[in-house]
Amino acid sequence: MKFRDRVARAMYGRYGNDQLNKGMLVISILCLLLSSFARIRIFYGLGLVVLLLAYVRMFSKNIPKRYQENQKYLSIQNSVVGWLKLKQLHAKQRKMYRFYACPTCGQKVRVPKGKGKIEITCPQCRQAFVKRS
Repeated sequence: MKFRDRVARAMYGRYGNDQLNKGMLVISILCLLLSSFARIRIFYGLGLVVLLLAYVRMFSKNIPKRYQENQKYLSIQNSVVGWLKLKQLHAKQRKMYRFYACPTCGQKVRVPKGKGKIEITCPQCRQAFVKRS
């Protein structure tokens, strides 16, 4: 029997690997590397604990629970990545536009730079406010 078949048979009915496990493995490796370079023992222990939790999740038979954990992780990851992409987009557009928050609802509004004092109407709540562009 080949090794691959033995592994497949051992993993039958188990959860396996997902994005949360991959993230945990990356964190574990970073902690272990940091502990070896900085000589801080807490990172070594933290890296081993995270690695152990990743393997426990991987070999778990409680598939619905692991799936829920992964979905929660993905929703948090998507919100963080979306926020970072928005900040990156704003940084690219800073030469041509200014960004203001509506004083009433907080909606971000983009206006062109160099137009002087202008009246801005919020697209969400239709509140008008005056700013210098």
